[in-house]
Amino acid sequence: MTSINFTKMQGLGNDFVILDWEEYLKTKKTPEELSKILCDRKFGIGADGLIIINPNTEKTDIGWIFYNSDGTMAQMCGNGIRCFAKYVYNKGYVSKKEFSVETKAGVIIPKILDDGRVKVNMNKPILEPVKIPVNVENNLDFKVKAQDREFNAAAVSMGNPHCVIITDEDTKKSALQYGREIEINKLFPEKTNVEFIKILSRQRIRLDVWERGCGITLACGTGACASAVISILKGLCDNKITVELPGGELEIEWNGSINDVNLDVYMSGDAQYSFKGVIDFN
Repeated sequence: MTSINFTKMQGLGNDFVILDWEEYLKTKKTPEELSKILCDRKFGIGADGLIIINPNTEKTDIGWIFYNSDGTMAQMCGNGIRCFAKYVYNKGYVSKKEFSVETKAGVIIPKILDDGRVKVNMNKPILEPVKIPVNVENNLDFKVKAQDREFNAAAVSMGNPHCVIITDEDTKKSALQYGREIEINKLFPEKTNVEFIKILSRQRIRLDVWERGCGITLACGTGACASAVISILKGLCDNKITVELPGGELEIEWNGSINDVNLDVYMSGDAQYSFKGVIDFN
């Protein structure tokens, strides 16, 4: 029997199990195995993803290992990185409020704000189809089929792939009904996150998401960034957008345009502790 200490955190209802490096080593399991065990909502702790603190980095202040609840590795998670940032700062892994994190999506820079929220430099959006990846020529305007429907879609990567669909229909119902089929569509060789969004004004959008490897979640930080980028590129929104998600709101800032996409995206939002505990497993 193995006993490990863990912390549970959530960002807008997108929840995560967090393990220190020493606790992870005690399990003698791979991250793939561990994420399936710990994130299981019936037999484990229950979470959308597993975050392992990685203090063994050379070129950044700290690093992380992130896996979805189904055991697949994710390059980036916007809500997860805010929880991670608050955790490592409060735990003393880092002593400054703005620091660098090594991720599979590159170096990410979070900053702990005075109001307790976390602002994250999410790097530049990736808009080259082969790098997203998506098997289309024009990633800002293509068709994707699901069941008996054909949707106008756009694709972008925020370190992980996103398919953004702008609609006037019920975004929650659409994500539930069509998200899984679009996630695994052959257009997306690494599968994709799927965002159904409704434009409310030039400063506000509503978003429901089917997350790759998770399914429906209450929030997706990278999805909010991807949706804001597409809304701006299509001329539908200004450069600072409030994104309404089922779990709360995120502020996304991107000063890019169709003529200049080589600018960083900034995400600001909350991150909260849920509980701490000990779990035993074989």
